[in-house]
Amino acid sequence: MVLPIYIYGQPVLRKVAEDIPADYPELDAFIKDMWDTLAESEGIGLAAPQVGKSIRVVVIDLDLISEDMPEYKDFRRVFINAHIVEYDDSETEALEEGCLSLPAIHEKVLRPKRIHVQWLDEKMQPHDEWIEGYLARVMQHEFDHLDGKMFVDRVSPLRKQLIKSKLKALLQGRFRCGYKTKVAKR
Repeated sequence: MVLPIYIYGQPVLRKVAEDIPADYPELDAFIKDMWDTLAESEGIGLAAPQVGKSIRVVVIDLDLISEDMPEYKDFRRVFINAHIVEYDDSETEALEEGCLSLPAIHEKVLRPKRIHVQWLDEKMQPHDEWIEGYLARVMQHEFDHLDGKMFVDRVSPLRKQLIKSKLKALLQGRFRCGYKTKVAKR
């Protein structure tokens, strides 16, 4: 089932999401709904707070970019109770990011190229890895959602001032996109 994507201004997007137990009710169905929602919105990543649940679940599908980045062919993963343990700040890169919860806003964000991450997969098997490259960027973006942050929080004060009217339009529900959304109540 395709779920509505919560748009900037929704309180759930600013909450720190909770770790979930292995027996979380209907987790498999929720993960399937997240995959359906991600496919419908043509995104590459989706965090549970973006569909209204303050739990630490993320789905990432990099197969969509595998034509340009063949190393991500068939890359589709679920990250449960994910946490970034350490950032390697020795190399950073500024790349443009967008977000399903911030339609029509794209800004350059400076992020470390390498991170140390711990998570559970959909079979609740633990993983503890250093991740680098584009996947590290996508994970940082999505895992920020789990910590109540959005990429616009990471842009310079000047850039934030320049996109202020676009953010206000989102708060007022004045935007267009090709997927189901849920805006904050005014």
